[in-house]
Amino acid sequence: MNLIQAWMLVILAVPLGAWAQGASAQTSSGASAAQDMKQMDMSGGKTHEHSMMHMQPETFLDEIMHHSSSGTSAEPNSTPTPMLMGAKGQWEFMFHANVFISDLQQSGVRGADRFFSTNWFMGMAQRKVGPGVFTARAMLSLAPATVTDRRYPLLFQQGETAFGSPIVDGQHPHDFVMELAALYDVKLGEKNLLSFYVAPMGDPAIGPTAYPHRPSAMENPVGTLGHHQQDSTHIASDVVTVGFTQGIARIEASGFHGREPNEFRWDLDSGKIDSWSTRLTLQPGMKWSGQYSYARITSPEALFAEEDQERMTASVMYNRPLTNGRWAEANWASTVLWGRTRSLRDNSVFNSYLLESTLRFVTRNYVWTRIENADRSNELVFGERPLPPNFTETPTGRVQAYTFGYARDFNVIPHLASSLGAQVTTYGVPGTLTPIYGNHPVGGLVFVRLRPYSGATH
Repeated sequence: MNLIQAWMLVILAVPLGAWAQGASAQTSSGASAAQDMKQMDMSGGKTHEHSMMHMQPETFLDEIMHHSSSGTSAEPNSTPTPMLMGAKGQWEFMFHANVFISDLQQSGVRGADRFFSTNWFMGMAQRKVGPGVFTARAMLSLAPATVTDRRYPLLFQQGETAFGSPIVDGQHPHDFVMELAALYDVKLGEKNLLSFYVAPMGDPAIGPTAYPHRPSAMENPVGTLGHHQQDSTHIASDVVTVGFTQGIARIEASGFHGREPNEFRWDLDSGKIDSWSTRLTLQPGMKWSGQYSYARITSPEALFAEEDQERMTASVMYNRPLTNGRWAEANWASTVLWGRTRSLRDNSVFNSYLLESTLRFVTRNYVWTRIENADRSNELVFGERPLPPNFTETPTGRVQAYTFGYARDFNVIPHLASSLGAQVTTYGVPGTLTPIYGNHPVGGLVFVRLRPYSGATH
């Protein structure tokens, strides 16, 4: 553990420890949260600026200070966030989580079956300090224990390593510590905001909200094929970010350590700040958010340690609450995302494209789709065998994945949305890979999902 990590652990211990003593459930949806906020303001207990996490954001600055997404990424102001909230003294607290217990079956020679759990838990504490608002945030995952063999099956997925060989047709688990971060926001007038983010483990300014936390992907238990072109840096070490917002526009710059987390998922990785990124975000209205980001990443993959990478992403997120008639308590969230990586050693380029959409309707029902088109490399040909000497990674074809799913919530435990769901994924296979995978491999998954929420209904 380096000095930055030790300092951060001390800084975060007080607010996150106080959560256990002071947190209590409160309502968090639209009108109820606004009413709670009015009562707090009238009692003189808290200012509008200090109570951002208890309100539905109305402006882009509000959304940033809400800090309910991953890293410093932004979502449309109208995006709902199921959570538990509470307060103790000058501190306000939030907790939200997603836990999937899944059984996955896949067809074909490369297909596999697995019972596993993907999960994450996020606690946040916030208070006014000096002229601004201080936020401490920690995000943990038990996936290193609930995903065995250092991966779960995911056809055509590639990236990172296990036991010294590449992970192929599998998705690695997240680190136990997904994020450990301190944030500070200072308003400069009504329309300007200066923001700082420091994280021994965190999310630099690259891409949109990472897939486990995107509202368009929250009901899908597994990762995206384009993860390593789009948002794999959402767990990076020694991250420092500065952002400036004016009106509907925000510009950010990050420095961080570029190497992906190592195979041991329980510790805090560290390294010198050797990579950088910048991101421009536009928030033109309550329902829209768009971003473009560019990064130079030093030695991201352990198997290709001499290879640095250029990464670009662009995305648009749309969120529309549906509150009339039979659509009461409904919400529609969608994301369109492009990611591109280029090797600075041999100039090989990989692109990935994604469309996600999730509709919540009649309060307890969810339907979703994820459609992907992703370049794959010749690593897939070798599988998880050790790569030959002087191996050069090159594109070998483009894979399509089409996922459709449904889930329904059941209120078994108060303030815990318990859901049963299922999804199916079919694939389009390029000719170069059909001798290995066949023409039409299929994956099916059934799951139980657990998620805390506030309020009487969900």
